[in-house]
Formats: sequence, structure tokens, C-alpha cells
Amino acid sequence: MPRPRVYVTRHLPGGALDLLAQHAGVTLWEGELPPPREELMARAVGSDGLLCLLTDRIDAELLDAARDLLVVSNMATGFDNVDMAAAGRNTVLVTRTPGVLSETTADFTFALLLAAARRVVEADRYVRAGRWRTWGPEVLLGRDLWGATIGIIGMGGIGSEVAKRARGFDMRILYNSRTRKPALERRHRMEFVSLPQLLRESDFVTLHAPLTPQTHHLIGRAQLQMMKPTAILVNTARGPLVDQEALHYALRDGLIAAAALDVTDPEPVPADDPLLSLPNCVIAPHIASASVATRSRMAMLAAERLLQALRGDVPKHAVNREIARRWRARVRRRQAAGA
Repeated sequence: MPRPRVYVTRHLPGGALDLLAQHAGVTLWEGELPPPREELMARAVGSDGLLCLLTDRIDAELLDAARDLLVVSNMATGFDNVDMAAAGRNTVLVTRTPGVLSETTADFTFALLLAAARRVVEADRYVRAGRWRTWGPEVLLGRDLWGATIGIIGMGGIGSEVAKRARGFDMRILYNSRTRKPALERRHRMEFVSLPQLLRESDFVTLHAPLTPQTHHLIGRAQLQMMKPTAILVNTARGPLVDQEALHYALRDGLIAAAALDVTDPEPVPADDPLLSLPNCVIAPHIASASVATRSRMAMLAAERLLQALRGDVPKHAVNREIARRWRARVRRRQAAGA
């Protein structure tokens, strides 16, 4: 059989590209920004496999046009950038990279919690502006994490790791999720509550839910009004979980104390976005999983899953396993034709 053709939409850390090159003909987009739409379309049409990022829009137009495409390996935990209905219709298997980034993202969640609670970014700007003249008993007073109540929305792998870390701060842990997790409740000594109760009682609210039509703008004006005026909101999941216009007004008018965002809607956040004018809003450029070790593991996992699928095996983290039977039949036909 000829070597499969693979298109990779960004340079990857670690040894993932070397692994792919051993087993496939690889075309790589070398740019820092995502490949332009016309480039992505043209390369997908001529590829058997596509290794992409969450910034790449894998929609029905692309999937309908890429008649040779067998697998899309998404280097991300989520897959909201892929049209799953179109993938199923075209018998294209979609894989992802869950689990590998849970600990690193949970670490960064607490980095944001502490940055917002203890006003670290404000303090840095205060010093750089030459305003630090003396120690003062009321200078940049923040809020304690230890002993506070944290509300975790979404109790998957990342949410569970956040709960584990919250125990180290002696926090009361509330959570809300699509399904209740009794085993995790016992392990982390946490309580399952309704979303309104979580918002009313939490000092810190942190988002770890997937982006779906049901969770779009999960936190809007009504939800922000339920929160304490001293509360802090953290989002390391997906930007559209939060209505950013409502968040701006809530931060500006004191409905909540602060927010820390690793994700925005849109991304990147425009330079004139009103959130950037607020001292009580910390924004990072989607780097919650950005450690050398974790991003390298993500890339390797995405490459391994891609190669596994090109051999005709359904990877462990295939999203649309329901198409496995007819997908395998399609792969076998391709293999027989190319033998």
C-alpha cells in the first residue's frame, strides 16, 4: 500500500512529527497562525488523515469535499470545532486527546484563582508604574482561598483534579455536572448541588463544562446576578460558556468582584474589548495546558491515534464510535484498492 497522506495544521512540540514521518507522507503548515481557509480545504481534499487543532474549523463544507479523508485527529480535549454530523455522514472517524491535560489545566486554574483573588496582575502593574512607595495595611487587599467555598461546574477529568487541589486549601467544594459522581463526592468530600445554589453560595466559581448548545452562555446576566458581590469567576474551558458582555457589566458594576479567563469569545480577544479595560479581569491567551510535557504528550497522542486509525483500528478516544462498522469497511476497501 502507498504511504498515507497526512496534513498537520501546525508545528508540534516533542517527537510527534517524527513519528508521523516514519509512517506517512506528511505535509505541515509552518505558520504561527492557523492555515488560511483555502489552504486547509485544499490540503484536506488531498489527505487521508488530518491532525488539527481546536482553532481549525472542520465543517461540513470541508468534510463533504475531502472524499479521501478517513480520520480527523483533533489535538484537544473537546471537539466543538468539528461538525460531527458531517463527519458521520462522510464516514470520517474523529479522535481527540482527553485526560492528558487534566492535571496541568487544574494547576493553571489555581494559578488564575490565586492571581485574581490576590490581585497579582494589579500588583505587578502597581509596581511597574512606580506607585509602590511603602508597605500599607490596605494596599491591594485580596481574598483568601483557604477555607473558602469553591463551586466547580463540570466534573470531568479537569473538574476532578481541581477538586483534588481545592482540598489542599481546605475549601468547601460544591459541584454541578450533567451526572452526579458519588465516588468522587466521597473521595473529595464535595457536595452535588443545583447550579443556582452553587452560584449563590460559592466564593469562587470555576468552569470545566464542555461547549454544547445547552452550555452556550451558561453564565449570563441572570447567573451573574445570583453570585456574591465578593465572588470570583474563572473560565479555563471554552469562551462561549460565558456571555462576555454580561460579564463586563457585572465586573464594572460590582455584581461580582473579579474574573480570570484563559478562554474568550472570540479568540483572540480583540484589543478594544471592554474587558481589557477592567483592572479586576485577568485574561490569559488560552495557555492552561501549555506546559512542555503536556503539550508534547497531547501532540504524541494525537499522532498515535491518527496512525492507529489509518491502519484500520478504532482508537480508544474516537468520538464517533457509532460509525465504526461502516468506517472499518471503508478502510478495508481503500486498503484492498491500494494493495
